[in-house]
Amino acid sequence: MAHITARVEYGIHCLLWLVDPASGQPSSRDLAELQGISPSFLAKIFPRLEKAGIVQAADGIRGGYRLAKPPSEITVLEIVDAIEGHKPLFECQEIRGRCAVFDNEPPDWATTGVCGIHAVMLRAEKAMRESLAQETLASIAAVVERKAPNSFPVEVQGWLVERVNGRTSSRSRKLPNGP
Repeated sequence: MAHITARVEYGIHCLLWLVDPASGQPSSRDLAELQGISPSFLAKIFPRLEKAGIVQAADGIRGGYRLAKPPSEITVLEIVDAIEGHKPLFECQEIRGRCAVFDNEPPDWATTGVCGIHAVMLRAEKAMRESLAQETLASIAAVVERKAPNSFPVEVQGWLVERVNGRTSSRSRKLPNGP
C-alpha cells in the first residue's frame, strides 16, 4: 500500500456498477467506456480482481464480469490489496545508522530496535488498513445511492444492458447464415 493509485479509484467505481445484478455482466471495455478511460487500463485491473475472488468472469458473447460475492463481504482493503498488492506504506531505509559523526560503525543505541520514524509509519499503516477493512463495497454503494438522483442508476443500468445486448446483436448480424 505504498501509494493508492487511480487504479484503485477506477476499480472501485467499476465495481459499484456490478453491485446491482440487473446491470448484466458488463465487460471491462464497457466499464472503461462508461468511465471515459482506456479499455487497456481497466483490462489490467480486472484480472487482479478476479484472482482475488472479488469478481467472476463470464465467458461468451454476453460475457463480462459480476461480483463473486455479496458487496457487503467485499472490503475496500481487499480491493486495494488486489489491485495494488500488499505493499508497506513506508519502507525504512535505516538512515539512522548512516550519520557522519558515527565514523565507521554506528553505536548500538542508534540502531537497536525499530526506528522511531518507522514505528510511526507502522502505526499509521495499521490504522489505515483497519479503516479500509471496515468499509465495504456495499457501504460505498449506499452513500452513492443516497447522493445520486433515482434516475441515475436506472440510466447507467440501461446503458450497460444496451452494451451487453449490442454485443449479441452485432455478433448475430456478422454470422452469414444466422446462429
